[in-house]
Amino acid sequence: MSDAELTVEVTGPVATVTIHNPARRNAMTAAMWRQLPTLLDGLEDDPAVRVLVLTGANGTFCAGADLGDLDELLDAGDVSIAVAAEERLAGFAKPTVAVIEGACVGGGCQLAVGCDLRIAAEGARFGVPPARLGLVYPAPTTRRLARLVGPSAAKYLLFTGELIDAERALRVGLVDELLPADRLAGRVGEVTAAISARSQLSVAAAKEIVDGRAGDDRIAWWHRQVRDSGEAREGLAAANERRPPRFGWAPPGR
Repeated sequence: MSDAELTVEVTGPVATVTIHNPARRNAMTAAMWRQLPTLLDGLEDDPAVRVLVLTGANGTFCAGADLGDLDELLDAGDVSIAVAAEERLAGFAKPTVAVIEGACVGGGCQLAVGCDLRIAAEGARFGVPPARLGLVYPAPTTRRLARLVGPSAAKYLLFTGELIDAERALRVGLVDELLPADRLAGRVGEVTAAISARSQLSVAAAKEIVDGRAGDDRIAWWHRQVRDSGEAREGLAAANERRPPRFGWAPPGR
């Protein structure tokens, strides 16, 4: 393993992507930002993968973007490699779960907000520090943060650049669940197992619709998938027979 890279481990239906840059508290380098979209393409195309977990190595999620690459990020503005990576993560077709310990700051918060769900350990800390550095947070990132936590909480984070604790992150909706560190892995396993066992047709359609990416034609396509795939018939039969359903729908290739 190199000093700074993203690693992937696939266990059953769950792919875990780990941010690894221990010398800089898992800060994202330019190479890591570039690596993420390609990595996600492969996992999205893997039919065995049903859920993506994003986490950080050694008890830290991600302390931000590596400031050694700051000039490259500044010159690109809203078309930077960091925004491209975030947008690819947000558009990933399968459910994504950020599992957060320690620092989740700047680019780390950007990645966490790009995930569908965020489960954190007590003691995690969150922050959006551009105002401390005289930077403008990317517009797509700012809008995504505001949709998640609301305008007031987003403005507080952006205006002050202050870190907030995990309890406050839970209150404002930045975090979905908060647990003691020794219960984090077990709970993540429960959540990913539940998602993996559900109809992937239902899950994929819900993600598109909630994210606002499904127009009327696409919604009609989803309903045709329900009719043609037999998923609903299998779900109802399993309920009547009191057995686990055997859902078989898989998304068509990209």
